[in-house]
Amino acid sequence: MTDISKPPFKNILITGAAGALGSVLRESLRPYAEQLTLSDRAPLGEVRANERHFVCDLADRNAVFDMMKGVDMVIHLGGAPRENTFQVILDSNIAGSYHIYEAARQESVKRVIYASSVHAIGFYECTQTIDANVPQRPDSLYGVSKTFVENLSRYYFDKFGLESMCVRIGSCFPKPVDRRMLATWLSYDDFSHLCIQALMTPSVGHMIVYGNSNNSANFWDNTQAGYLGYHPKDSADAYRAEVYANTPIGDPRHPAVRFQGGQFAADGHFEDDPNNR
Repeated sequence: MTDISKPPFKNILITGAAGALGSVLRESLRPYAEQLTLSDRAPLGEVRANERHFVCDLADRNAVFDMMKGVDMVIHLGGAPRENTFQVILDSNIAGSYHIYEAARQESVKRVIYASSVHAIGFYECTQTIDANVPQRPDSLYGVSKTFVENLSRYYFDKFGLESMCVRIGSCFPKPVDRRMLATWLSYDDFSHLCIQALMTPSVGHMIVYGNSNNSANFWDNTQAGYLGYHPKDSADAYRAEVYANTPIGDPRHPAVRFQGGQFAADGHFEDDPNNR
């Protein structure tokens, strides 16, 4: 992690702060801000020193504009975390992210770090190695929402100079649990390191990088992340024997095995299944 003697930022907003990744950043970013503004639809627990909390829906424009006051950096994790109906995706991920970017513009925020996803490019095959400049190929409505915000962030940078770094997160969990994750796994410590480097780099303009650890199996050329000084220390390789022992070899013709998006690429249209409504 970057050495600091005093908080370099006045106020960092973390959306989706009650989730697993938000909880990780709530701890690791504490030394980097005089104040952390935490937002989620779920309760955020005790208000700790130098925190302010907003329990709200990102689809609520006024609430988003209210919590953006005084913020200088945003880490935007909030929204529907998986595939859902189009209406849920529209409200949570698309409208909610528009509110984040528009409020950030009006409040002169310097930078937004956006949690994009592998599902923005999920229909590339696992046999391919791709970089961050390939055309988007979403594998779900959730993935479509990620491509929307990547493009929204580009618009806000080109037109207004609002910097963005979009992190296409692979699989950020305590450890990899299947064979695909041996390539896509991002440890919590490496995730924190990547976000800190994204905050501390003097200028990022508009960037798209991949969020994965130092795995020997890899779908992505993440050269652009080197600009940030991102050097992941963990590796899914440490769990390879455990994963091999606990998971069978999949049929390479099956979409969940063939495509980088895994099961998202294999699933049907969410709204076709009445059990999902």
